[in-house]
Amino acid sequence: GDRKFGLRDFELSEQEWTIAKQLRNILEILKDATTYFSRSTPNLATVIPAIDHIDESLTTHSFDKHLNSAIRASLAVGKKTLDRYYSLTDASHTYRIAMVLHPWHKLTYFTNAGWEQDWIQTA
Repeated sequence: GDRKFGLRDFELSEQEWTIAKQLRNILEILKDATTYFSRSTPNLATVIPAIDHIDESLTTHSFDKHLNSAIRASLAVGKKTLDRYYSLTDASHTYRIAMVLHPWHKLTYFTNAGWEQDWIQTA
């Protein structure tokens, strides 16, 4: 059947399957974030922790020598893009206010996340 339709030309090699599996594992964090924020009650106080979690994952994986070099390079570009969007939260006081007023986070989140004292005071 495959020869009749010429589908063997499109079969993935072992290396391509390895890359596909690595991508699946890496992209899962973005799928999870999309699913989380697509639910019926997302709130601003969860945005910064989610971005921090994604940022940590992208950073960790971008240095993982077991991953294909193209994936690592793509992760570095993805992190740079995430950082650009993260910096936009600085332009809006709403995110920090939501974090400080949230009964679970308050200023503790910023301290635990290693924010500089000046930034915490600003929040």
